[in-house]
Amino acid sequence: MSATTSPCPSSTSRRPSYAAVLRVPHARRTFAAALSARLSYGTVSLAVLLSVTRATDSYTASGAVMAVFGASAVFLMPLRASLVDRYGPRRTLLPMAALYSVLLCVLAALTWRPGASPVVLAVSAAVTGACAPPLGPAMRAVWSDLVHDRRLLRRAYSMDGVAEELLYVSGPAVVGLLLRFGPPAAGVLLSAVLMVTGTCAFVTSPVMAGTGHRPGKPTARRARRLPPGLLRPVVAAAGLGLALSGAELLVTAFAAQRSYDDSVVPWILGALSAGSAAGGLLNGAVEWRAPARARLPWLLAGLGTALSAAALARGPWTLAAALACAGVCVAPALTTAYLLGDETAQEGARTRAGAWINTAVNAGTSVGSAAAGLLVGRLPLGACFVLAGAMAAVAAVAAVVAPR
Repeated sequence: MSATTSPCPSSTSRRPSYAAVLRVPHARRTFAAALSARLSYGTVSLAVLLSVTRATDSYTASGAVMAVFGASAVFLMPLRASLVDRYGPRRTLLPMAALYSVLLCVLAALTWRPGASPVVLAVSAAVTGACAPPLGPAMRAVWSDLVHDRRLLRRAYSMDGVAEELLYVSGPAVVGLLLRFGPPAAGVLLSAVLMVTGTCAFVTSPVMAGTGHRPGKPTARRARRLPPGLLRPVVAAAGLGLALSGAELLVTAFAAQRSYDDSVVPWILGALSAGSAAGGLLNGAVEWRAPARARLPWLLAGLGTALSAAALARGPWTLAAALACAGVCVAPALTTAYLLGDETAQEGARTRAGAWINTAVNAGTSVGSAAAGLLVGRLPLGACFVLAGAMAAVAAVAAVVAPR
């Protein structure tokens, strides 16, 4: 992407700040537009889950629909991102967002009243997920164009990561508020509106001026391959997803085994999110001397150590403290993986690079969730926490030995 930007205003300062990121020309408008569109991803999962459950009266059907929706959205993301790199965001993101939003409206109509066919819902969800615009990778590619100072870019990526996490926390709350006034399908419609309006504002930002097709961009066939140099961040992201995927289930089992009220579960998981947000902001504020490829294994090792220490927790407060410590490593590790992917990505392939890392996180999460479901109840809970930590440790080692 090319952008009509002026030199970074703080590139010469010794310690560029988060405020300096937002002072970059057009950064605030572009970032706000991207966040409003990405909020759709924070609301859509819960809205679709509740809508399908209400329409079919079957948790099995809703689980299957969510599985195909997530799979088509995640595993086809590198292909959609390659289209953005090849033809530019203005020519690709808005058509994707429009089609995705129309299909969400179809899904909302199908689930507005009980009696929908699970097969029809599953097919509709799969097609809808296949059209989901890669807004996160696209925004990170825009940050790389807007910010040329690597120190400031790290702050931009950290701020982006923390904001994205907050969207996934606030999205379900928005759906919960909407349920007071309408059926769950209304949340699906809200997701469609957020997506199309936010994407429209995003692609019409002055930053996007002049973007378009440039020769030599990746083809659809090459989009299915892992680009050279991305093995380390992709392996690290997959390990991060594997390690964290079972946290919700493990915390729920922890509360059940000790006869705690279910209300403690959100607070314990909230400690993980709060730690991640704090770690992300701290990661962007610190002036690191070590390069991203050297920091990434240490962050994963810290995550693994904290998750393993959770096995020693004897009450909700100690478990929350252990998960908060684990969270401190989560956002920095993911941000560092994205930075490393940006450093190693070929010219004109930044969106695809970010999409591969995003896909790796979600693939690791899917596999880890299934594994956690099989292991909880068959192994002591402490052993499950240790295994989760071991996944992060294995990813740390892999990030060191993987070819550059």
